[in-house]
Amino acid sequence: MSSENSSADDGQMVWDVVVVGAGPAGASAAYAAAVAGRSVLLLEKAELPRYKTCGGGIIGPSRDALPPGFELPLRDRVHAVTFSLDGKFTRTRRSKQMLFGLINRPEFDQQLVEHAQKAGAELRTGVTVSRVEQHGSAVPDRRTVAVVLQGGETVLARAVVGADGSASRIGAHVGVKVDQVDLGLEAEIPVPETVAEDWQGRVLIDWGPMPGSYGWVFPKGDTLTVGVISARGEGAATKRYLEDFIARLGLAGFEPSISSGHLTRCRADDSPLSRGRVLVCGDAAGLLEPDARGHSLRAALRAAGGEWAVRIAEAHDAVDTRRQALNSAFAIKAGLGVEMSVGKRMLTAVARRPGTLHAVLTGFRPAWNAFARITRRSTTLGELVRSHPLAGRALTALDK
Repeated sequence: MSSENSSADDGQMVWDVVVVGAGPAGASAAYAAAVAGRSVLLLEKAELPRYKTCGGGIIGPSRDALPPGFELPLRDRVHAVTFSLDGKFTRTRRSKQMLFGLINRPEFDQQLVEHAQKAGAELRTGVTVSRVEQHGSAVPDRRTVAVVLQGGETVLARAVVGADGSASRIGAHVGVKVDQVDLGLEAEIPVPETVAEDWQGRVLIDWGPMPGSYGWVFPKGDTLTVGVISARGEGAATKRYLEDFIARLGLAGFEPSISSGHLTRCRADDSPLSRGRVLVCGDAAGLLEPDARGHSLRAALRAAGGEWAVRIAEAHDAVDTRRQALNSAFAIKAGLGVEMSVGKRMLTAVARRPGTLHAVLTGFRPAWNAFARITRRSTTLGELVRSHPLAGRALTALDK
């Protein structure tokens, strides 16, 4: 049921939902709230489209979370994965069915934003949010949040969704706590047609030299996205790993069109997801699955921030607001939270024994079949561990 736009005593418009950040989490939240008939303002500090450090892999659960009628701007369809252990023991596994698709983030993000706009959301770019206020002179009543922009302008809302990335100002307001921070480095490398053909339909995953590190090659037509990730604090070693990785692949002679870095932050188990009428989702909430560090698209798309923002916007008092916030936190923890917990266990096991995981994935067909099912959308890591005793026992053995 559509709500009419309200206004403060001074006549200033009060939006039902203001979303800060127009990445996948923010655009998805804006779309969900707009589809529900609410007035939605989507704020983005950059001009769109803009580049984001991201491998760009879209696996099953991500595809399922996209708006109806969304046509993925795929640059390649992956049917094979090459695994290596710090450049050694290379083996390629193949699937007759597509495992996952590869996208360029500028195109993908822009398309998601356009879907939100078509649903009724209003977009403002080139806007930086300084802070949010839930009390004080800028806030006309207890049902309203003030979003203060750089320069002093104030935007009013019944609910605010923070989707402003891993260095989120909204996350700081909510009090998001993280227990794992990683550094990802990436290069977009244009390559000749002969090199591009060799990579078509195939990605590479390399278990790296530092505990828990890994590298990847994702082909996107005439460009290869090559990246590595490891724990923060290993900056020099991570940079060296990327340089060695690129050289080992025979790509050192090609000049990257873009070189970038990004910190990913994974939330602590007891980290809040909201404060009053302000909630966070995606990277701003530290909602990424640790087994897919640096590839948090699926968590961003599945966070459902917009749906919960609508319920908080409709809350008439603090008690109702708190109830909706608790319900949203419970739903997210019961879904993504379970996946994150299993992912943390997997990541810890990989950090200790990357050789074991490599041997199992490349030499034990049921393990490869499970990997393929997860990427194709048939299951998730959490569901696999819960429903298959062998998978659960294997993870428990790796824990030890």
